[in-house]
Amino acid sequence: MLPNKTSSLPLSLLIDHGMDSSWGNLSQNGTLSYSQSSAILISFIYSVVCLVGLCGNSMVIYVILRYAKMKTATNIYILNLAIADELLMLSVPFLVTSTLLHHWPFGSLLCRLVLSVDAINMFTSIYCLTVLSIDRYIAVVHPIKAARYRRPTIAKMVNMAVWMLSILIILPIIIFSNTAVNTDGTVACNMLMPEPTQRWLVGFVVYTFLMGFLFPVIAICMCYILIIVKLRVVALKAGWQQRKKSERKITLMVMMVVMVFVICWMPFYIVQLVNVFVEQDDATISQLSVILGYANSCANPILYGFLSDNFKRSFQRILCLSWMDNATEEPIDYYATALKSRAYSVEDFQPDTLESDSIYRNGTCTSRTTTL
Repeated sequence: MLPNKTSSLPLSLLIDHGMDSSWGNLSQNGTLSYSQSSAILISFIYSVVCLVGLCGNSMVIYVILRYAKMKTATNIYILNLAIADELLMLSVPFLVTSTLLHHWPFGSLLCRLVLSVDAINMFTSIYCLTVLSIDRYIAVVHPIKAARYRRPTIAKMVNMAVWMLSILIILPIIIFSNTAVNTDGTVACNMLMPEPTQRWLVGFVVYTFLMGFLFPVIAICMCYILIIVKLRVVALKAGWQQRKKSERKITLMVMMVVMVFVICWMPFYIVQLVNVFVEQDDATISQLSVILGYANSCANPILYGFLSDNFKRSFQRILCLSWMDNATEEPIDYYATALKSRAYSVEDFQPDTLESDSIYRNGTCTSRTTTL
């Protein structure tokens, strides 16, 4: 039973406000009451986000797995991000059903599974963006070392580490997630916090804010500050003009993805902190913040299509829209400049070596043409 608002941690203070709360007022059992029309509207918005997110991220996954030239280190990180976004979208049908029924009908096991998978993918998304930013930092600031460290094999290992870290961080959610019966007989899927509940609640919200937003964003900002400094320093060096143009284009795409993530998820975390410290829960604002967070998962494929020529061409190809592209050649990505020898310095780069993606083998660099 849920005798009061603080006897458990509502999902509105975790990931999915809509599973046991929505637009409306607090009822006596501590949940949010709302009209059926509001529930239908919320469910419709979530359904649109889910459909766009599933289609868009499925296209990204297919493109990277289908075309050999797309299997670069950067794209493997993007693949991991798309998988995380795809899995996050798979939790939306449970959210929609619970919103329409004002009740969690799927039982305790699915409650814990859905909350855990949802949280894992939420954390994985921000860590994927952090890794992408570090990848950009290595490519721009340390181009010689990039040949050794920016390989698909290493990228796959890093992706596995990201998933393991996410699982470790969301252990409290796995442990405390469960169903509970409200005083009106309905079932809610919550995190049932131990006593003292309020102290655990504050600690958990601060913990998720630090680990799932603030620390990763600080790391990302540091990477891009160093990237900007490096690009300005080498802007006038011989052989760097073409590379600088390519690096700027790819870095811009990753920066835009990061910026959209921050814009989409910052309101969510602000609302959580305000709710827990001020103890004031505006249901409308809470719902909008969660909808905006979920919308981020369907925004990334759109950004790739607009900011990456190669993703755009690949999307057109699988959608049979290649007639829209008048270009005769596929664009080349210069982000990982090949070196004929590790002894070459940055100043030794020549334009004719800028069309290859370096592969480090036996202490030397060989090259192959790649795209992003």
